[in-house]
Amino acid sequence: MAPPKTRQLITVIDIGSWKISALIAAVNDAGELEVLGTGQRESRGVRRGFIVDMERTEMAIRETVEQAERVAGSNIEDVWVGFSGGNLISDIVSVDRPLGGVRVDRRDMDELLEIGRDSIDPGGKVILHAQPACFVINGTEGVKRPEGMHADRLGVDIHVVLSDGAPIANMELCVRGAYLDVNAIVAAPVATGMACLTEEERELGVALVEIGAGVTNVSVYAGGMLLGMQSIAMGAADITDDIASAFGIRRSQAERVKCFYGSAMQNPRDFREMIEIVPNVAEGERSDGGRITRAALVSVICERLNQIMAKVNEALGQLGFNAPAGRQVVLTGGGAEMKGIADYAQGALGRTVRIGRPRGLAALPEAHSGPAFATLAGLALYGQVRPLDIRHAGGGVRPADSNSPLGWWRRVVNVVKANY
Repeated sequence: MAPPKTRQLITVIDIGSWKISALIAAVNDAGELEVLGTGQRESRGVRRGFIVDMERTEMAIRETVEQAERVAGSNIEDVWVGFSGGNLISDIVSVDRPLGGVRVDRRDMDELLEIGRDSIDPGGKVILHAQPACFVINGTEGVKRPEGMHADRLGVDIHVVLSDGAPIANMELCVRGAYLDVNAIVAAPVATGMACLTEEERELGVALVEIGAGVTNVSVYAGGMLLGMQSIAMGAADITDDIASAFGIRRSQAERVKCFYGSAMQNPRDFREMIEIVPNVAEGERSDGGRITRAALVSVICERLNQIMAKVNEALGQLGFNAPAGRQVVLTGGGAEMKGIADYAQGALGRTVRIGRPRGLAALPEAHSGPAFATLAGLALYGQVRPLDIRHAGGGVRPADSNSPLGWWRRVVNVVKANY
């Protein structure tokens, strides 16, 4: 059944290197964000998080959204889009101003945020996020709501995420080419953190490691806010390629073998367990197939995982994640679905590790409840909360332009869909 028309729909798209997924949700009568429909297609034009084939990416976006629309029984016009490319930069901008001991009012906070916005130096990059994380009163940090409090000095810490402009523009063009308006493009680590991390974890200190197909994003949280992030141009698809190359099989078979038999931990029984494979032979040649031990497969997997975790450890050190407190790591992304990955990462990183799965959404399909869909769920939560963003004068997120020619054309397409 189609949802009531009075319900505001939240539609999100996660454009990854392996898959493009969409989710349509709305707030139900109980106040929960309820999933109404989902869609998924193979990503056919994205590499390492960047668009490399706009036409194929547009087509995949259209097919994904149409599938979600059929399940939800609704037509959508605007979306929130996740970006996981490897050029994200995170920084904290801190500003303050004297108040002379008076009580803080809304005007004081607005003026401070204007000063903060003017203090951001993007350095030729595009500002994806500029969100006030917490306020500071008389040197005391972590103040969430300073309005009404007396202050000699009022300050604010602003979390800023920057990206190169061209990849963002290409992604927005692909989404608009699918006749969709873009509410905002959201950095994947920001969305994933909303879906996987608890408030207490953010306060105590935690590292979020998202192992995607082409990119591994490392983010560090402390004091309730995201302090920094780094991207590693390596991911689960590299493991698939290693398997295909090592055993001379097709990528599709390598992915299947990885998912069904792969593991991050070696077991003595693996040397006796045999796996049937079909070698990739040239046209006209004959192959009777072959067999490999599971131990050989795990060896190839672990060799690449060693490289990934070495880079993750290096990134954690550069991000200052070395203090005795807050040494927990949360693994998410498609690579976190591999058997034994948490135990392997715990030994490789020397830190407590758990698998992060999406939370906070009602009626989330079981197929979308794993770590591979944490970013998708986080985007929906982001669209519901709509955190304050001061990138633009007056604050707030950029709304979809329903008066643009593209928005008008989208409405025409919706009418045609509804009637034919």
